[in-house]
Amino acid sequence: MARQDALLRLHKTLIDRRGELIKRLGVEIRELGHSRSNDYGGDSADAAFDAGSHEISSQLAEIEARELNQIQRALIRLKQGAYGSCEMCQIKIPVARLNALPYSTMCIGCQREVEQHGDSAGGYAADWDRVADSEHRFSDRREVDIADLEIDLSK
Repeated sequence: MARQDALLRLHKTLIDRRGELIKRLGVEIRELGHSRSNDYGGDSADAAFDAGSHEISSQLAEIEARELNQIQRALIRLKQGAYGSCEMCQIKIPVARLNALPYSTMCIGCQREVEQHGDSAGGYAADWDRVADSEHRFSDRREVDIADLEIDLSK
């Protein structure tokens, strides 16, 4: 019975978080659309700052949209009676994990397996070894000396 109570409490948490994300995403998308349509005509530093701010806002909105999608998926699983069990191995996900990450659909073991080896269904595949190993991509580039650069100051 304690697990059932915890799942009901988590349902409320998911609903509340979904409402909060929907509001925030609506505001962020309106602000992004509004700020892109306004051309302030400032100097290049202002333009660079604005571009950086837009990029950060856009990435935050994307992260929040992903979280919203995961919450929607968890709520569907709740309606189907599958919430709280692992999608991969069907064991019960510990309530402590669901408290930490209410939209979790996998137990820790299966989540690690997916992150390390990819999803067999093709939905998720990550090569974490390649993330940190970027040196080989730049090994063919030669070093550039500042004295080798020519600057045309006639403009």
